[in-house]
Amino acid sequence: MNEVEVLQVAREALTVVLKTAGPIMGAGLFVGLIIALFQALTTIQEMTLTFVPKILVIFVSIIVFLPFMMTTVIEFSQQLFDRMIAIG
Repeated sequence: MNEVEVLQVAREALTVVLKTAGPIMGAGLFVGLIIALFQALTTIQEMTLTFVPKILVIFVSIIVFLPFMMTTVIEFSQQLFDRMIAIG
């Protein structure tokens, strides 16, 4: 295995990380922006108002996106195992 193949595997691993974490981080960002806008418009500065809805949305998004995340990680793992078999 040369340097090019190692870099390709690392690039694919980072892509998988972004694919699996992206939807959850996006949902948290979206809810955070909505809550920040609400707080700015109403001048309510309550800490639990920002924390609790984000936690709930992140938990729900994990449940919703878990099949996609599992499929992505399993496909990447199978590709890695196939490469290992081809090398050795």
